[in-house]
Amino acid sequence: MENYIENLPEDENDELYEHHYFTVDKGQSPLRIDKYLMNRIENATRNKIQEGAKNGSIFVNGIAVKSNYKVKPFDVIRVLFAHPPYENLLVGENIPLDVVYEDDTLLVINKPAGMVVHPGHGNYSGTLINALIYRFDNLPNNSSDRPGLVHRIDKDTSGLLVIAKTEQAMAHLSLQFAEKTSEREYVAIVWGNIEEEEGTIEGNIGRHPKNRLQNTVFFGDEAYKGKPAITHYKVLERLGYVTLVSCKLETGRTHQIRVHMKYIGHTLFNDERYGGEKILKGTTFTKYKQFVENCFKVLPRQALHAKTLGFTHPKTGEFMQFNTEIPDDMQQCIEKWRTYIKHQEIE
Repeated sequence: MENYIENLPEDENDELYEHHYFTVDKGQSPLRIDKYLMNRIENATRNKIQEGAKNGSIFVNGIAVKSNYKVKPFDVIRVLFAHPPYENLLVGENIPLDVVYEDDTLLVINKPAGMVVHPGHGNYSGTLINALIYRFDNLPNNSSDRPGLVHRIDKDTSGLLVIAKTEQAMAHLSLQFAEKTSEREYVAIVWGNIEEEEGTIEGNIGRHPKNRLQNTVFFGDEAYKGKPAITHYKVLERLGYVTLVSCKLETGRTHQIRVHMKYIGHTLFNDERYGGEKILKGTTFTKYKQFVENCFKVLPRQALHAKTLGFTHPKTGEFMQFNTEIPDDMQQCIEKWRTYIKHQEIE
């Protein structure tokens, strides 16, 4: 990667830290840089981006630009500030954890929906990492320098995570996830009535070319743009305009279940990032619209829970499996749909 800091004034070289780096795609049409960055930096507002440009923090090909600059194919964009990225300044916080299992090698926790796993843009405190470093000294770092983390789940996904407490556990568990010998089962509510009782979704997953906060499936001649991903699903219960499904991961790509289920036409219920917060199936009756909106209020997040986690213990060699109950918000939503289909004729 070419170091564009070399093009900056000498007295600024030691003060500026890179927070974001993007190379513009070759097919990009001219677009204001503030709009471009809004689609690529999570939790960033246009005001914040414009303020950054005004302060001289946004550089294109080594030159500071204003917010009305129009990006062109192959532009190299860097957002630089005088302070290090907040995610590098980890601070322990006394945050309670729901510990399902713990020994001297590892622990398994049941993460609530709404808790971010590791600090990042817009989420610098209240994360699982903050809780872990308060509770434990000298956790081993993973390949991304994140203490204890073997794998992660999205902020608004609830469920099970295993945390490594030793270097040996980190290496052993990470290998199991890489070699697909760990077991991960999720429960999801998805839009629509899935025809088959079970099936397998295969499709390479990579960053969406137009909205960098989403991932998408690439196939055919474009398959090389994504990484191989395999999800096995099974219908648990048909609830009219939605379906309760079990999803087992063979790979662990970012947003894998959310992307794969949308790919086959069954977006996760109330998944705002992928369009599931709209009414995707059902009638046009006002009463139905009100019913769905009430479901969204009960479950104000994507309907996804990491229910089962299995792995071989790094020290004892024993295969361990952990299960959790479906959380209350998802359970309430399921009950609402059960009641609804008892009293309605589904088209």
